[in-house]
Amino acid sequence: MKYVTFTVPCYNSESYMRRCVDSLLVGGKDVEIILIDDGSTDGTAAIADEYTVKYPDIVRTVHKKNGGHGSGVNKGLELAQGIYFKVVDSDDWLDENACLQLLGQIKEFCGGGRCEFGEDIPDLFVCNYVYDHLDEGTSRVMDYRNVFPDRKMCNWNTIGHFRPSQYLIMHALMFRTDVLRKSGVKLPEHTFYVDNLFSYQPLPFVESIFYMDLDLYHYYLGRDDQSVNEKVLMKRIDQQIKVTDMVARCVDLGEVKKKYPKLAVYMMRNISIMLSISSIHLLLIHNAEAWQKRKNMWNRVRDYDRALYYRLRCSTVSGLTYLPGRLGGKITVGGYRFAKKIYQFQ
Repeated sequence: MKYVTFTVPCYNSESYMRRCVDSLLVGGKDVEIILIDDGSTDGTAAIADEYTVKYPDIVRTVHKKNGGHGSGVNKGLELAQGIYFKVVDSDDWLDENACLQLLGQIKEFCGGGRCEFGEDIPDLFVCNYVYDHLDEGTSRVMDYRNVFPDRKMCNWNTIGHFRPSQYLIMHALMFRTDVLRKSGVKLPEHTFYVDNLFSYQPLPFVESIFYMDLDLYHYYLGRDDQSVNEKVLMKRIDQQIKVTDMVARCVDLGEVKKKYPKLAVYMMRNISIMLSISSIHLLLIHNAEAWQKRKNMWNRVRDYDRALYYRLRCSTVSGLTYLPGRLGGKITVGGYRFAKKIYQFQ
């Protein structure tokens, strides 16, 4: 039995992928590691094959044409045999002690063969993640202690409240594989920022949550070509807008609200954050085309769900990034610069 499938999309990752894969091997034969070589042109393919030869009962390698990060995640989910599924980017890594604790908890839940029938095991594990600025020698832990009880089963109606700057991202989440498949989540190819869709669309299909206050995932920051780099994000703004549109349309929040009111509030705020990010970076591009794209993005939300549009316009997050006129734009950018300085995000 494989308790966890770790999928690692790799593209030209030869200089850092070993750190990632080595951190996952601590799970031994209880896990499977699927390395997706996404059409790499450096030594990534050879390194992946090396791990498969050395650890044939743990590591599988898939060589495919380049399709982007989302394509790699899709392929991993298609092949996954583990009860749980987690994506680990090839430049990131897991804390080995935390990983062993998480795996031990999963095995405890799965005692007595209950996993076979999907009874009494969480649909979603949540753990902390760490922003690692290795080049600067600094790090920052992102936890959920105010939202979920530690090591107790809960659901969306018994959780606490998210802070304004706090939201669930792929690095914090490990879904049951069958929940992901049931949700129908499929990420677009050749598109960045698809992790936003992965960490959003399956949430209404989650009926039970288990939080472990462990600093599990280490998220490396600092490479100039990272998609979260401000200049890179501005260059790829059309892809960010595309994913924002997909997130806004993939779930009927009215239906979610009937069953999980707190989850509906969180999911609306997630859309609000994504709209804010896109709006701000379109303002930073600072030309007529970008202003029109910003307007069009908001209009598509309005055309899809007018009630959602007005709630987002009144939101203290996204509403402040869609202030009218050039003065409104300057106020938004100024607020963004101030927040970036205070919170030191990428």
